[in-house]
Amino acid sequence: MATPGPLGLTLDALGEALGAASTVLRANAMAAGLDAPVPTCPDWTVLDLVAHQGMVHRWATSHLRGEPIDPPEPLEREGRESADLLGWFDDGATALLQAIVDAPDDLDALVFLEDAPAPRLFWARRQCHETTIHAVDALGARLGRPARADETWIRPAVALDGIDELLVGFVTRRRKAASPDSPTRLLVRPDEADVAWLVDLAPGRPISTRRVEPASPEAVGADHALAGDPVDLYLRLWSRSGTEPVDELERWWRDTISVTW
Repeated sequence: MATPGPLGLTLDALGEALGAASTVLRANAMAAGLDAPVPTCPDWTVLDLVAHQGMVHRWATSHLRGEPIDPPEPLEREGRESADLLGWFDDGATALLQAIVDAPDDLDALVFLEDAPAPRLFWARRQCHETTIHAVDALGARLGRPARADETWIRPAVALDGIDELLVGFVTRRRKAASPDSPTRLLVRPDEADVAWLVDLAPGRPISTRRVEPASPEAVGADHALAGDPVDLYLRLWSRSGTEPVDELERWWRDTISVTW
């Protein structure tokens, strides 16, 4: 049995969330229309969004099957040229879910984030959040504006895991330092959660992140805190929120640590 992820989400829970996000993405893409702009992905239409996500699903499936496809770009072209793009997307999502089920717990495959779980769980987790965020993009395309947290289907446990993947796995792998003008310790503290993240932002060195207890002395002593509903924080940190930044540090985060793909 696969070991749960860093925040306790099991392979089954990640697969369920991935399936739900795929369904939401497809439904909103169909409702919005393939020519509709995507407010949270500048210069993208829904067609671009669906072709991209369908490509990523197939690329991830290839790794889970031990037959990595490189480069993956021809897969996206395949989707764009399909007579039924949404059907092509469905086929890729179904194949990905089956590949996760079929992969062995001791799968030997690429992982590319810091502090990553074992490959099988890594790919389930990565595709869960990749698809969830892009499903939010599709929802925004249907609405004609970025979706609010309370308009989404996302469960708090999934949001917390996505915050962890971003803060621990993604931002810490940047090879060039990206920091405010002076050293800053940013505490990300979701409401009613038993975990928080202390993000060390300092000129001249890469970002580092540690999981901490929300009421620990190091958390209380942080220079800035970003708190709130877990789903809202998930969207804000992934640059998918339509709300204005609460302060200059959050504005800096959006401008510098922006995730728009």
